[in-house]
Amino acid sequence: MKIGVMVQEGPYQHQAADSAWEFIKAARAKGHQIVGVFFYTDGVHNINRFMKPPGERVISKRWSELGAEGIRLVACVTDSTYRGLTEEIAAPNIKISGLGNLAEFLQEADRFVTFGD
Repeated sequence: MKIGVMVQEGPYQHQAADSAWEFIKAARAKGHQIVGVFFYTDGVHNINRFMKPPGERVISKRWSELGAEGIRLVACVTDSTYRGLTEEIAAPNIKISGLGNLAEFLQEADRFVTFGD
């Protein structure tokens, strides 16, 4: 099955980012394909490569590693701009782009799962 994912909450304040990451890992382990992950609204905070919490998981690094494995990771350009996130701030393997990417993920996916409020 082809699955698309949207993350709408920032890291460390809500369980959505961790749940989405765990969901993707479990889905792939079962043989499902992830067509892409779209970071929307406060979810764009997940892409910040400067997050380096001591003694905790580094969410942007986790996402970047999934991107290196071939999963398309896209943060909404409008939401990123409003929150001061640029390509220079984005973690490797994550791009900032428009809602057209979200439309592609929706079109390609058999199922689409959203994490966040």
